[in-house]
Amino acid sequence: MKYKIVTEASVDMPEKFAKENDITILPIEVNFNGELYPEGLPNDEFYAKLKSTGIIPKTSQPNQYKFENALTPYCNKEGWFVLTIVISSNLAGTIAQAKNAVDALNMKNVYICDSLITTFAEGALIMEIVKFIKEKDRQPQEVIDELERLKSKIKLIAVINDLKYLKQGGRISGVAAALGTALNVKPIISLEGGKVTNIAKKRGEQANLFMLDCVKNRDKSYPIYFGYSADDDNIRKFVEKYFKELEVDPKNMEYHSIGCVVGTHAGPGCYGMVYFSK
Repeated sequence: MKYKIVTEASVDMPEKFAKENDITILPIEVNFNGELYPEGLPNDEFYAKLKSTGIIPKTSQPNQYKFENALTPYCNKEGWFVLTIVISSNLAGTIAQAKNAVDALNMKNVYICDSLITTFAEGALIMEIVKFIKEKDRQPQEVIDELERLKSKIKLIAVINDLKYLKQGGRISGVAAALGTALNVKPIISLEGGKVTNIAKKRGEQANLFMLDCVKNRDKSYPIYFGYSADDDNIRKFVEKYFKELEVDPKNMEYHSIGCVVGTHAGPGCYGMVYFSK
């Protein structure tokens, strides 16, 4: 059985991995106050524009038509099975567009997965299921079961470095942002039940120690995935300082850039990690 993965640009993963494994990533439109980018923006350009304009852009999910175009070449094709993996349904309505496309095509050889996550956590989920598929010949139900099992174990935890983007996006008040900045208090967020949750507020280095404590419960048979927005300095310093506790090799580490969907709200300087719980 051959497998095709279709996802959308809320996912963050290495471009090389996506190309090598023929993963289709549908673009997400970015709107900077009427200035439209239908195919999105490269991460470096996105953050440069975010900083220079001060505008909080809007993003638009791929529509049914884009999903139909991506799925049509594999629709009910013998020997093929398609995994369509999308952003949490609690964060965007993308899954409805995918389902409408499947219904319109009367496609049977497809599984639509509500990942309940986004950004490099969604990327980690896809990378791990690709590894699973490549281990040996897998039947579709076996792959679906493993995908759902991995989904139930994946954890994302991240530190927000600059509170002004949460303030501008209406996530926190101006007073809370000003006070947090003055006291060097950093929100720590996670994804719980498919929703972004503020799980702690820590000052300075306490944020890093909190993350270390969380990751103690990880399943060490899976790697830790590290991510950042705009600047990888914070995450590199974190890994270099705590690599022994994390049990990773800082010299052979890959850092995943967070794109516009999460970057719009987190802003530059956000950093964190994804792991699989026991």
